[in-house]
Amino acid sequence: MLTGLNVAVIGGDARQLEVIRKLTELDAKLLLIGFDQLDHGFTGATKVKIDEVQFNEIDAIILPIPGTNHEGVVDTVFSNEEVILSEELLEQTPSHCTIYSGISNSYLDNLVSTTNRKLIQLFERDDVAIYNSIPTVEGTIMMVIQHTDITIHGSTIAVLGLGRVGMSVARTFASLGAKVKVGARDTADLARITEMGLTPFHIDGIQREVKDIDVCINTIPSLLVTAKVISNMPAHTLIVDLASKPGGTDFRYAEKRGIKALLAPGLPGIVAPKSAGQIVANVLSQLLGELKIDGKGSSS
Repeated sequence: MLTGLNVAVIGGDARQLEVIRKLTELDAKLLLIGFDQLDHGFTGATKVKIDEVQFNEIDAIILPIPGTNHEGVVDTVFSNEEVILSEELLEQTPSHCTIYSGISNSYLDNLVSTTNRKLIQLFERDDVAIYNSIPTVEGTIMMVIQHTDITIHGSTIAVLGLGRVGMSVARTFASLGAKVKVGARDTADLARITEMGLTPFHIDGIQREVKDIDVCINTIPSLLVTAKVISNMPAHTLIVDLASKPGGTDFRYAEKRGIKALLAPGLPGIVAPKSAGQIVANVLSQLLGELKIDGKGSSS
């Protein structure tokens, strides 16, 4: 149980509703910031504006999966109010206050550094990322079906990266009958791709490998699908970029060439918000339980 723990939930989409539901069931006291248009009421949770919060009493802050933007603005699907997580607000929190976010950026990193607060990135955890790859794969299948005029079975698909998402994507599309080739750098990853019964290629050879593909699925958050790479793709190729914004694709050149390129970093929250929210909620309840056990005032 999380009795006595004061938690501020700031912004977010439908996934946060599962987090709120789970934490109220565990008897945490929640302040909901950026939820004024939410019709649903939760016992033990109070909707407030950010300037109404007494941050000196807050033990934990839960941000949406994307965290903040580079100006500190938090995405609020259930409110038109602009909510900014500032250094001034964070400095008011107790020293043990912990911030939970899906991912981070330079603004958030700098914010917790200057205020000496702890930040936990949920998507850095293997368990969250692996569970989350399930709705990501389902959403990718949906996008490929919607935006192509061929079956997945028999198509040629290039997957870039063999991380937690890339592995799930490659395995699933192969099981649907696609001819899957996977690009990676690490020799261990190239060996694993071979072991999986797929076709490996070194990422440096990407220009050569895209000449015969129907779909390119990128999971690597760096610019790999460049203009030179796109110029070698067949005109009908679909690019689905699953990497975090701004992705790893030259979207301007793809549009110029007439190749459809879709940036889709938040698929779980779009295609399966309830399931995706439950994944985050379960991990958060565990982490907050550890914070409660450590006791207020502990920085561990």
